[in-house]
Parts: sequence; structure tokens; C-alpha cells
Amino acid sequence: HLFAYLGEYHNSEMVFDPTKPNIDQDAFERKDWTYSTMSQADRTEVLPPDMPVPRGEGFVIRCFVDADHAGDSLTRRSRTGFIVYINNAPVYWYSKRQGSVESSTYQAEFTAMKEATEYIRAPRYKLRMMGIPVEGPAYVFGDNQSVLANTTNPGSVLKKKCTAVAYHVVREGVARGEWITAYINTHLNIADLLTKPMTAGEKRNGFVKKILQHI
Repeated sequence: HLFAYLGEYHNSEMVFDPTKPNIDQDAFERKDWTYSTMSQADRTEVLPPDMPVPRGEGFVIRCFVDADHAGDSLTRRSRTGFIVYINNAPVYWYSKRQGSVESSTYQAEFTAMKEATEYIRAPRYKLRMMGIPVEGPAYVFGDNQSVLANTTNPGSVLKKKCTAVAYHVVREGVARGEWITAYINTHLNIADLLTKPMTAGEKRNGFVKKILQHI
């Protein structure tokens, strides 16, 4: 949809900014996962055995993720939306209905977080195979505090089987150092643009300007 917009409105440009963003490290809690129920193998990221020796300068991956719970008025399926940046360049965006109906906002948001983090593994692998250093985790921002609390707490236990797959996928990635999660206010979460229709206004224009230039 972004490229269709660019084709229709020629006064807009997509700029791929290679500069690194400023990350507030204090917003990301780093916990000791040795006291969790995961084994050492579960807490270790698996690296490609045939990857070349990394050279040059590394990069920062950021991901903004959101879900619109039961947003489809016909099926009541939720919608996942996320956008991925490498440094300050938007490289991938996703907006799609989820595969099943979720009974709560918590389940919909956790499913969205799982889909976003599963995608993050792909660029990390590809860039490693190109010989580019992949140092540190990807920074994932979400606006559901219950989901984020469960992804960062090693002692957290989930009893709902229907959400367990998403729960363990996201938590294992945090424990391995593949990504790390933090809260972002919904008014600052650019993924909101990908989950629900927005009328023209200051919030929508602010989000669009983080992707397109000369609006």
C-alpha cells in the first residue's frame, strides 16, 4: 500500500536513512534468565554454522508492533500490524488479519508479537550470511503492558494453552538475546497505522512522516 501511495502522490518520497537511532536503554529491562525453566540450550541463540566472518559496522533493528482486537466486523478476527526498521530505514511492514479469532486483547497482542518476532529472525540470518555484524538484540516496541511484562519476566507462568505457543516463542527469543521488548505509548506506536483506519490529523500525519518524506 505504501508503494501504491507513492505512485499516486508524486510529491512523497521514501528515504532510507542509514544513521543509527538513539535507543533509550533504560526502557529495556534485562533479566537473569538462568533462574527460568528454560535450559541452557533454550537460552542460546543458534548461529548459522557456515556464516562468513563478520566485517564492517553493525546496525540496529527496531520493530513496532500492534494488534486491533476483533477489528473485523464480520469474522471478529484481530489484525496484526508491525513495521521493521534497520537503523532509521523502514525495510518491512505487515498488516494482515490473524488466522483465528482471539477472545481477548491479550491473546491478540501476543499473537501479533509472535508474528513480528518470527519475522525478525529472517533479516538477522540474512545479514549474518552477508558478513555483516549482528550485535545485540532487536528492539521490539509494543503498547500492551501485560504482554510486555510476561515477555521480560523469567518467573512468569502462563496457564492458558491457547496463548502458550506465542508466549513461549517470544520469551525464548528474549532469553536468547535475539530481541528485547519495551513499552511505547499507543500515541507514539507507528504500528497503529497498520491495524486500524485513521482519519487525517496530527497523529496520522506524524506516523506517515516517519515513513514518507515531503508530505
